[in-house]
Amino acid sequence: QGPLVQSGGGSVQAGGSLGLDCAASRYTFMSFCMAWFRQTPGNEREVVASISPGSGSTYYSDSVKGRFTISRDSANYAVHLQMNNLSPEDTAMYFCAARGRADCSVSLHAYRDWGQGTQVTVSS
Repeated sequence: QGPLVQSGGGSVQAGGSLGLDCAASRYTFMSFCMAWFRQTPGNEREVVASISPGSGSTYYSDSVKGRFTISRDSANYAVHLQMNNLSPEDTAMYFCAARGRADCSVSLHAYRDWGQGTQVTVSS
């Protein structure tokens, strides 16, 4: 199904915004749930948001609900994560993931393909 290629991220001050993009193959984009996870040193990856193909149903973790938005870019077979009102607690390595099936899951173990990771750093 091809690799997932991430772009975006970087450093911003608290209250600022950043965006992340994850480019996938057409097949992956059209067929599979895609999600964003994040990981801090010593901790397991945790789901941030997910989006299903077709209906585009979304899920957000409580920690980002109302601040982050996940969306699908059908023209580029990519998934975008818009992150607004960022706080230092959002500092982490962010990973894009594709599940291998249409329904989404909050478990990292349910995802088959992973992007290379992108650092997001929010300073106070």
